[in-house]
Amino acid sequence: MIGLLSYAVFFSTVASILAIAVLGLNLQWGNTGLFNGGIVAFFGAGAYGTLILGGTPQPDHLGGFNLFYPLALIGGCLSAGLLAWVVGVLTLRLRHDYLAIATFGIAVTFENIMRNAEAFSGGAKGFRGFERPLRGWFGDGFVYNMGFLCAVLMLLFAVYAFQQSLGASPFGRLLRAIREDEDAARSLGKNPARIRLTAFIAGSAIMGLSGGLYATFYAFVSPQDVLPTLTFQIWAMLIVGGAGNNRGAILGAFVIWGAWTASGWALSRFAPLELQLFTGSIQYILIGSVIVGMLLWRPQGLLPERLVVSQSGSSN
Repeated sequence: MIGLLSYAVFFSTVASILAIAVLGLNLQWGNTGLFNGGIVAFFGAGAYGTLILGGTPQPDHLGGFNLFYPLALIGGCLSAGLLAWVVGVLTLRLRHDYLAIATFGIAVTFENIMRNAEAFSGGAKGFRGFERPLRGWFGDGFVYNMGFLCAVLMLLFAVYAFQQSLGASPFGRLLRAIREDEDAARSLGKNPARIRLTAFIAGSAIMGLSGGLYATFYAFVSPQDVLPTLTFQIWAMLIVGGAGNNRGAILGAFVIWGAWTASGWALSRFAPLELQLFTGSIQYILIGSVIVGMLLWRPQGLLPERLVVSQSGSSN
């Protein structure tokens, strides 16, 4: 029973961390129509930034600033936001598939830099030397993990509340107007380029928060954590949950992470030994199949976007 409860806490923690990243993507794609194919770059910037700022001195890579944990986490978010500003200035003039290809290239570049810049990131060995916050008080057991889950859930709720308020605000309506008809928004005197950049930076900073929490939870990050697979997982979560719906984004994160972990467990337990060698590849095929199937069966997702209609009859 204790083992099952411990796993439930572990599963909920990882799913909640990923749900924060899905909310960031929902701000970019669901609300603004920006196709970000480089999610792992901003997720990774937050992860590495947090560990560099909050880690202890290590002889083989940058770090050792040992900042107070909330400051390190904020620094990780700012790292992701700064990267998004650079990428956004260079790429946001592109549209749709061209933007997707460009941002995917950024993600591949980021992963290769982290793998080869050993003095900066620890290289393929990964980044170590991070003391989990309040570890001295709670240890490394179930109590600590439960407390960390509560902290993650509070941050998830804070991000959700922020995006709900943003969506109901005039700025949120402007984002959707640009998503639907950029020329019409421009004719009303708005600056779509600046607004898209703002949404891109904000969504990427939220992804950086997710990355910082992920790296904190494991007290470790490596290039294996920022492979393109994570981008497709987060996209699958948003597509299944429902783009444009913040509740759908969270639901999709739990559904897809549950399917991912369940499929890994089932393949390792019941599949023939020769198939178990290809467990990862089979899971990738399953994720791709889920995305395609969902787009064919229910493209709006499990919880479709809901637009509030004002008394005057216009959609908000």
